[in-house]
Amino acid sequence: MRVIGADGSQLGIMEVDAALSQAVEQGFDLVEVAPLARPPVVRIMDYGKYKFEMAKQARQAKKKQHVILLKEVKYRPGIEDHDFDTKTRHARRFLGEGNKVKVTLMFRGRQIAHPELGRLVVDRVATELADVAKVEVDAKLEGKSMTMILTPK
Repeated sequence: MRVIGADGSQLGIMEVDAALSQAVEQGFDLVEVAPLARPPVVRIMDYGKYKFEMAKQARQAKKKQHVILLKEVKYRPGIEDHDFDTKTRHARRFLGEGNKVKVTLMFRGRQIAHPELGRLVVDRVATELADVAKVEVDAKLEGKSMTMILTPK
């Protein structure tokens, strides 16, 4: 098998016993790097230290990642201006944080007979947030609610 030293230098092709004795002599482990290569490649290294470094890199990568959440803002067809502004401001904040926003318009009782009133509210939300968001999924009526999904630009 081809042996790579602890410092990264090529030690040549050796027998398993010779490579293992050399690794033990240096106080390291013998780790198989490429088992499918011809001849197989092994490396003399401190495997515990290697595993620790890999775990450390994984922790750093996880710390830097941002998980995109789907936040929901609920409206009603007869919403007043102040309530509309407050809910839209919340949606703007969610989009600013990099999250997606699900705009849900809920109909109650006979309000479902006039879905065009709900469509007006949903379109108004889309136009208010057009500077920070784009529509990912257009508004569609599902049962007694109309939903639309916005993503940050």
